[in-house]
Amino acid sequence: MTVPAASAPDTRFATKQVQAAYVAGTPQNTAVPPLYQSAAYEFGSLAEARDLFALRRAGNIYSRNASPTQQLLEERVTALEGGVSAVAVASGQAAVAVTILALAGRGGHVVAADRLYGGTVDLLQDTLDDFGITVTFVDQDDPKAWRAAANERTRLFFAESVANPLAQVLDIRTVADIAHAAGVPLVIDSTVGTPYLIRPGEHGADFVVHSATKFLSGHGTSLGGVAVDLGSFDFGADPARWPQFTAVHDRFGPQSLWERFGQGFAFGALVKAKYVHDLGPSLSPFNAHQILQGIETLDLRVSRQSASAQAIAEALAAHPAVSAVHHPGLAGNPWHDLAARYLPRGIPSVFSIDLVSTGDETRDQERVERFVDGLRVVRLVANIGDARSLVSHPASMTHSHLNSAQRAAAGIGATTVRLSIGIEDPADVLADLEQALALATAATETAAAPEFAAV
Repeated sequence: MTVPAASAPDTRFATKQVQAAYVAGTPQNTAVPPLYQSAAYEFGSLAEARDLFALRRAGNIYSRNASPTQQLLEERVTALEGGVSAVAVASGQAAVAVTILALAGRGGHVVAADRLYGGTVDLLQDTLDDFGITVTFVDQDDPKAWRAAANERTRLFFAESVANPLAQVLDIRTVADIAHAAGVPLVIDSTVGTPYLIRPGEHGADFVVHSATKFLSGHGTSLGGVAVDLGSFDFGADPARWPQFTAVHDRFGPQSLWERFGQGFAFGALVKAKYVHDLGPSLSPFNAHQILQGIETLDLRVSRQSASAQAIAEALAAHPAVSAVHHPGLAGNPWHDLAARYLPRGIPSVFSIDLVSTGDETRDQERVERFVDGLRVVRLVANIGDARSLVSHPASMTHSHLNSAQRAAAGIGATTVRLSIGIEDPADVLADLEQALALATAATETAAAPEFAAV
């Protein structure tokens, strides 16, 4: 039996078609997380609305700042990372941007690894410069470089747990110790690492960001990003250095964010109340719901992808058309020992290979194009962490805005191809890669053969 919801008496047709049968705040007993697809929320009274807008109480205001579905996503990723709180936004790029803006403040300085996703490099070296935030890139494997780059304006260190696209593994503990000695937090982009394979907070990191579009989602349908405060960095220990948290601001009332929300929560309050509110990189409730569904199978997918990638990497390492396989699960890889230390559950399924060079730039380009275009199971897509196996050419795509010196520093050459192994049968993926390699090699070798005139 269905009990009719209360409605205003004696309303006419146009009013009924908008308001009949729904009462705001009515609880339901769904077994799975519901989708709250709403732009705004009804307040019980003006007094409640006043308190919500003044940040005196928690609750739903407007989906630009948050939605109940988004909040559940934030809490779930926080739990997976062992953090205290999180902010979900429209994309992984947005998560990186709002995190750096909130921490760097006006005129701040960032020390960043030189092995990063190309879009992050664009943000760091170009757009942040417009905000008066400067960046120094350092060799992530050189502790002395990290230490030397820090100065009185430095506000954070930034790196990836496992770099995109060559899968270099960061010595998180070493970099975290250097950051803390400089009085600043370490922010780790762990999109490739995933919270199943590695939790950076257990090794000294203070904030973790994810492109939830990738492994967390896994189905390639929805953009999203999450920034997690692990609750380990004490901004109150040096209040003059962090006025955005410790000073009183008119828009936040008579108390500082640090006094009101405290360690582990002040960062999220600043990001939501200022950067998401003002700049608007909001995560839609629908996308939050899609990502939540993906997270439910995260460990199953990542375990299978990791095992498949390891087997494929081992096979490609012995292929005559491949000059190098950049996978830290292989013996002899420069980051093999770090992978054993930080990634005991397995190596991420994103790695790169270098095709054997012909010695000629034009023919190398033709070889790469024939290989990529010859793939039938592996898809040419600018994404990673999908259920599908994906391929991309970093020099032409994700890292095309970097200059040649930057690409060389990151280990990216003209014949470097990035792979993201999905959940298909690994034998099918490997067979596809091998037939495409054969096509590419045969074509370029034929083109290079000398021509003889008929006698």
